[in-house]
Amino acid sequence: MTPAEICTKLQEKFGADVVSALVEAASPYVVVKTERIAEVAAFCKADPALVLDNLLCLSAVDFHKEKEPRMEVVYHLFSYTHFHRFALKVHVPREGARVPTVEATWGAANWHEREAWDLFGIVFDGHPDLRRILLPDDWEGHPLRKDWTDPDFYRGMRVKPTEQMADKAMKGEEFGTGPFQHDPFNAHVPVSGGEA
Repeated sequence: MTPAEICTKLQEKFGADVVSALVEAASPYVVVKTERIAEVAAFCKADPALVLDNLLCLSAVDFHKEKEPRMEVVYHLFSYTHFHRFALKVHVPREGARVPTVEATWGAANWHEREAWDLFGIVFDGHPDLRRILLPDDWEGHPLRKDWTDPDFYRGMRVKPTEQMADKAMKGEEFGTGPFQHDPFNAHVPVSGGEA
């Protein structure tokens, strides 16, 4: 099916629960009402014309300069049966961000949802094991939110760069100097015939 056909099918099935769509994009998508995402996801996987049986990626985005709702969750889907791709999106408010889990539809969503919670603070209602997956259990906050500020210390270790560290990082390192000279690349390695 074409992206336009997938969009039409979803609009026919879910009506006003499909809030908007963009099918002429590199990654065509529909935006659905947040509270209906689990039902839409199950339909996308089970419908014989769609069979979007693979959740390629679940990602979250924080649009810090926009008005509420400022965050969205994106479900990138693929069909091994029909070889088509499509995406579903839901918009959530920044404070109290909650989305129904789709883990029952795509088992891979388990870890993806944990990552989105860990880094963005989006709660996935009904998730069987919503806990941190990348950061330590005692970490405070969600570092991919746009208003995140690095703590100065974590467990007694300095984690915020000092001014000296920041200056070095901002200046960068001159490429091709020191023991890893790359001009010409690997000049120190002899090539066949004994040339260097």
